[in-house]
Amino acid sequence: MTPSVPISDIYIHIRIVISIIVGLCITTLLSGFARFVQHPRRERASILHLGWAASILLWVTHFWWWEFRLASIRRWNFQTYLFVIFYAILYFLLSKLLFPDDISEYGGYEQYFISRRRWFFGLLAATLCFDYIDTLLKGADYLHSFGIEYPIRMAVNLVFCAVGLLFPNRRVQLTVLALTVAYQITFIFVYYNVQ
Repeated sequence: MTPSVPISDIYIHIRIVISIIVGLCITTLLSGFARFVQHPRRERASILHLGWAASILLWVTHFWWWEFRLASIRRWNFQTYLFVIFYAILYFLLSKLLFPDDISEYGGYEQYFISRRRWFFGLLAATLCFDYIDTLLKGADYLHSFGIEYPIRMAVNLVFCAVGLLFPNRRVQLTVLALTVAYQITFIFVYYNVQ
């Protein structure tokens, strides 16, 4: 049996663990970007790959802000703790998938990304499913505070993931990237009153 711990202490503990994982995500992405500055001729850069890397950096940053509302959860258990940690780990896996240790068997990052698109979009879709459950954990009132836009956001992004997963065509992939980034930025500006 676990001794009674104040909710604020549990929240701080969870935020620290999430901070470590988010830090690993950001480190992976920024180190990946730095490779192109350090060795611009070693590996072929791709707007598709770099666009998704920048997009995931935005998603990770948004996730970190989104998780601030974990403070509203009044009853924590180990399963909820594991769920939130695994949700963060999904972003780390996406980050690491974008910048693997070695791509020598591919013609560049674009070819690598296209070949790993099923993993990438599958993991991205999983983050959306986890996002819904995570939002529900924060309370039905919180979930409903987003109105109809939240389920629409989920559905639209899941469609984008399905299209990205199924179609390796470069134009389709670039279109999915552009629409996803535009939608994510719009959501952030609308719901966080960014001025």
